[in-house]
Amino acid sequence: MPLTRVSLRRGKPAAYRQAILDGLYAAMRETFTVPEDDYFMLVTEHDAADFWCSPTYLGVARSDDLVVIQLTVSNTRSSAQKKALYRRITEKLTASPGLRPEDVFINLVETLPENWSMGHGLAQYAKDDAA
Repeated sequence: MPLTRVSLRRGKPAAYRQAILDGLYAAMRETFTVPEDDYFMLVTEHDAADFWCSPTYLGVARSDDLVVIQLTVSNTRSSAQKKALYRRITEKLTASPGLRPEDVFINLVETLPENWSMGHGLAQYAKDDAA
């Protein structure tokens, strides 16, 4: 159950932002076995003064089109799955909406499955502690 946050500079059209979300969801379905209909995605646009990112950190030449993606997920995936996810997200977003690979910044935050409640005040992924 990923919670996806996308941050970018203000001014991109709705179709551009939707292409990012579509690409992220497809990449997660392909590499993280995310079920159909399991999407919770937020887009936040920032003025240039409020979106301050290094244009050259680790030798990556970023532009003003940088998109910062933060995925909060249960800690159930392997390192290989994570690397596959990063590659596939970048491939998808390069194809549409046309981002440069250098402008795709991904941060994965892992949490225990019992740290999620999708409604009704229940911890749907928690294992029953009664044993």
